[in-house]
Amino acid sequence: MRVPTIEGMTGEFAAWLRGRTDEELRALVTTRPELITPVPAHLEALAARAATPSAIGRALDRLDRFALAVLETLLVLGGTAEYPRLAETVGRALAPDDAGFDDALRRTVDRLRTLALVYGPDDELRLAPGVDKALEPPAGLGPPAAEAFRHHPPEHLAGILDDLRPYAPAADEEARGTARERLAALLADPAVVERVVAAVSPRARAALEALTWGPATGQVPNARREVRAATARSPMDELLAHGLLAATGADTVTLPREVALALRGGRVHRELRHRPAALDGRRRDPALVDRTAAGQAFTLTRHVEELCEHWGVDPPGVLRSGGLAVRDLRRTAGLLDLPEPDAAFVVEVAYAAGLIGSGGSVEGEWLPTPAYDLWRIKPQADRWALLAAAWLATERAPGLVGDRDDRDRPLNALHPDLRRPAAAEVRTAVLAVLAAAEPGLAAGRDAVLARLDWERPRRRGPYRDRFAEFALREAERLGVTGLGALSGHGRALLADGPERAAAALAPLLPEPVDHVLLQGDLTAVAPGPLTTELGRWLALAADVESKGGATVYRFTETSIRRALDAGQGADELLALLERHSATPVPQPLRYLVADVARRHGRIRVGTASAYVRCDDPAVLDEVMADRRAAPLRLRRIAPTVIISRTARAALVDSLRAMGYAPVAESAEGAVLVSRADARRAEPGAAPRTAPPAAVPEPHVAEAVVRAMRAGDEARSAALRHGEAPEGEPPRSPVATTLAVLQEAIRRGSRVWIGYLDSQGRATSRIVEPARLEGGQLTAYDRTRAAVHRFAVHRITGVSAMSAENDE
Repeated sequence: MRVPTIEGMTGEFAAWLRGRTDEELRALVTTRPELITPVPAHLEALAARAATPSAIGRALDRLDRFALAVLETLLVLGGTAEYPRLAETVGRALAPDDAGFDDALRRTVDRLRTLALVYGPDDELRLAPGVDKALEPPAGLGPPAAEAFRHHPPEHLAGILDDLRPYAPAADEEARGTARERLAALLADPAVVERVVAAVSPRARAALEALTWGPATGQVPNARREVRAATARSPMDELLAHGLLAATGADTVTLPREVALALRGGRVHRELRHRPAALDGRRRDPALVDRTAAGQAFTLTRHVEELCEHWGVDPPGVLRSGGLAVRDLRRTAGLLDLPEPDAAFVVEVAYAAGLIGSGGSVEGEWLPTPAYDLWRIKPQADRWALLAAAWLATERAPGLVGDRDDRDRPLNALHPDLRRPAAAEVRTAVLAVLAAAEPGLAAGRDAVLARLDWERPRRRGPYRDRFAEFALREAERLGVTGLGALSGHGRALLADGPERAAAALAPLLPEPVDHVLLQGDLTAVAPGPLTTELGRWLALAADVESKGGATVYRFTETSIRRALDAGQGADELLALLERHSATPVPQPLRYLVADVARRHGRIRVGTASAYVRCDDPAVLDEVMADRRAAPLRLRRIAPTVIISRTARAALVDSLRAMGYAPVAESAEGAVLVSRADARRAEPGAAPRTAPPAAVPEPHVAEAVVRAMRAGDEARSAALRHGEAPEGEPPRSPVATTLAVLQEAIRRGSRVWIGYLDSQGRATSRIVEPARLEGGQLTAYDRTRAAVHRFAVHRITGVSAMSAENDE
C-alpha cells in the first residue's frame, strides 16, 4: 500500500491544520497520540502522517456507531457537504423517539474536527485525505455506478441506455458525455430509478430488496452476459438489462450505490441512534453484590496460595512447547478441588501476577517465584488487588485453554500462544460497560455485546465476542463482579487503581483466625480463614479433608511424619497445637504424635549408592527378612548397617512404603531436613501486559505543538531562501565535484548540485553536505526540508553558492 508523501498532498488539509489554534492542535495530538511518535518536523509532516492508512484506521477504530455513520454519510454525499445538508441526510435514519439529535450531531462533528477526520467550515465540510478509502464500502453500499460499470464495453452500455430511454426525462436524451457517464447520471436520478423498479417483475424487485441494505453483492452464473429488456427471461436478466445491477465479475453482480440510495428512500442507514440503548439486566442489591464479590475474591486468593504451596513442594514439568501438561492441570484441579477450566484460570492469574515461573531442572519446572514470598505476607485485600490488576493488564487469554491452534495442536495452560493483545483491550472495554451501569445492575451478555457493538463497531467480530464472554466469566471468578454486577471494589480498581480497590475490599473480607478446634477423631476444624503462618503449618502437619464454611484438617501418620521431616520435633508439634487450639489437645492426637516421633529417624539412609543405618540390629533383622525388600538388593555389612545399590531417595520411599519411618542423612551423618518452601524459580522476565494508553501529558502536548510550529516556520524560511537558481543543473568533473563537496563539509556551507532522479531526469537541489563516505553524500536538502542520502555517481555536478545566497 502506497503511503501518501508530503509532496503528493493537495495542501488544503495541511493549510487547514496550520490555521488551527495551538489549543486545537494540542487536542489533536492528545486524542491521536500515534501522530507524534516520533514528533513530526513540521505541520506538513503531521498532515502527511494523519493521512496514512494506519493512522486513519486507528482513529476510526475509536469512533462509536453514530460518529462513524456521520463520516459515512459525508462520504456518500461526495466527501464534502454543507452542515445543514449533512444534518438533514443523517436525520432521515433517526428513530422517531431519538430526541437530542441536533446537539449530538454538533458534538460529533466538532469531535471529528478535533480528530482531523473532517476539516473545513460548516459551509464546506470535507473528509480528511485518506478517510474515504478507509470507509469503503460505506453503510453496506456498493460502488458508484461510474465505477461499477467501468469494465463494461461501450456497446453493452449503449444497450442499457437504450432500454432506459422510456424512463428517462426528455431532456436527458440529448445529454452529452461517455456512455458510462450518461448511465451514471440517469441512475443518480431517484425518479428514474423508481420508474424502472416499478416496471420490473415482482421477483426482480424482491431480488433488489435483498441487496438494498447490504451486502450489495450477489452471485449470478454468467453475470457478464449481454441481455436486453425485450429478451429478458429471468429476474436477473431484467435487472442487468436496465442497469439496476452491474456485473463486476464472471459470476458476481453488485447493486450500484445510486440505485441502493433510491431504494432506501434517500437514507444512508436503515436505523440510527445518536446514543446507545440503555443497558438492561437484573437488578441486585449493591450490598449483596459487594459481599458476593468479596467472597469470590477471598476464594481466589486462597486458591492461588494453595497452588503456589503445592507447586513449591511438587512442581509440574514444563512442556517443550512451554506450557503445562494436561495431566498436570488435571492433578492441580484435583488438589484445588476445582473444575479444570477454573484451575487453569487460577494458574494463569498466578502467572500473570509473576507468582509462578519456569525454573528448576534443565527441562524446567513450574515453581513459585521469590515474588510469591512477598505476596503471601501482604494483607488479604492487597493480595487480591495485585491479582486483579495483573489480570486486567495481561495480554493472555485464559479462556482459550483447551482450544486448538491453527495447526490443530492443543493450547495448554501457560502456553506461549495464549497471548492475544486484543484480550486486554476487550476486557477493559467490557468492564467499562459494566461501570457505566448503575450500581447493582447485572447487565446480560447480549446487552454488553450490543453496547460494545455501538461503542466500537469497527472492532466487532467473533474473537471480540469470545473475549467479551471470557471477561464476564473471569471477572465473576476473580471477584471483580458479583451476581453479574460490578462490585464497589471493582469500580475502584477501574477508576483509581489497585490501592483504592484494596481499601474498598478490606472491610468486606473475614478477619483471619489464629486458632482451630481440635477434635478426638484426629481432626481440626478451622472456623474461618486462617492466618498465613498457621495455614502453612497445618497444610504441612495435616491433610485437608473437606472445605466449605469451615475447613476440616485430618492428622495422619503420614502428615505427622511430613512435619517431622521438615525439621520439627514432637514437643514442638504439641506446643504449636496447644498454642493454636481453642480446645485441649485430644489424647489420641498426643499418642499419634508420640508414636510417629518414636519411630521416626531410627533408620538412617545415606549414599553408598545408599546405605541403611540403625542403632537397633533387631529392626534391620526385620528389614532383611521382609520379602518386599528383595527388589532393593540389600546386603548387610555390619549388625547396624545395610548397603544397597538403590538410590537414596528411592530407598527412603520404599522403606516408608513398607511401614518404616526412615530419614535421609548427609555424608557427615546429619539428618537432611526437607522444607516445603525450599524451592523457588529464579526471577525471570515478567509476563507481557497490555501497554498503557499512550496519552501525552499536557506539557508534552504543548511542547510538541511548539516544536511543530517552529519547524513549520523554519521550513517556510528554508523554502523561501533555498530555492534552486534558475537554469540547467550544474555539471562538473567527478574530481571537482568531490573537492567542492569536501570543502563545503569543512566550512558548513551550502552548495547547488545537479542530481539524477529515479527516472533519469536531472533535478536541482540546494543542500548542506554533512558527510561523504562509501559513495554516498549525506546532506540536508533545503529544497525538500529533509535529510537525504545522495549517490555520488548520480550527482551531475556541483556549484558553490554565493555569499548572498548562503545567508
